[in-house]
Amino acid sequence: MIANRPPVLAHERFVADRENFADLDLAARFERIEQTNLWGAATSVSGLGSENPATTAIREELPPLLQRLGARSLLDAPCGDAGWIGRLKLDLDYTGIDIVPSLIEANRRRVDGGELSGRFLLADVTRDALPRADVILCRDCLVHLSFDNIARAASRFADSGARFLLVTTFPEWNPNHDCEDGDWRALNMERAPFNWPLPRALINERCEEGDGGWRDKSLGLWRLDELPDRVRFATDV
Repeated sequence: MIANRPPVLAHERFVADRENFADLDLAARFERIEQTNLWGAATSVSGLGSENPATTAIREELPPLLQRLGARSLLDAPCGDAGWIGRLKLDLDYTGIDIVPSLIEANRRRVDGGELSGRFLLADVTRDALPRADVILCRDCLVHLSFDNIARAASRFADSGARFLLVTTFPEWNPNHDCEDGDWRALNMERAPFNWPLPRALINERCEEGDGGWRDKSLGLWRLDELPDRVRFATDV
């Protein structure tokens, strides 16, 4: 286990701004985060994890993984500003969704200008029916959601008909704690209250944030039909 886990900027800035999130619904919370660049990245409103150095490993390893899976379609849920993934050459049908209207509008303009390819839709992963795809990519999302909304998102993923789910996980983190929507904390999807099985594949992102204190940050691959049917989030563990 990693002993030194330094503070994460996304959490620190949310705590400092928490009073401005009072009474906001989920969409309004993430719209405020985008409009104020709350997560503090210089080149992406989607946060430090979406900047070029933080996505090197993903950009190297995601395309061959999708090829090995025989994926013909990918749902990026949520897509954020589609900065890093827009630079990949993916030989499949790509759909990006996000809860923030201005992000979807900006991404659509980039498609019209030839800078991006694929389609972008406004959707809430916790409530809306999701487009059908072979693989769902849910990177740097569940770490910002409460246990209740993670359960809702997992249900939407399962109902979508997708075969595989790629999710951010911290394999050396324990225990998991609940948080307020829009805040940040690490999650290990193999631990309670999730208790997912061992991932079928694991892409270590080689995270350098916090002087290596979060070096176990990874993208885990699971078959959706192998995940627990129901997860109880009644108590923090």
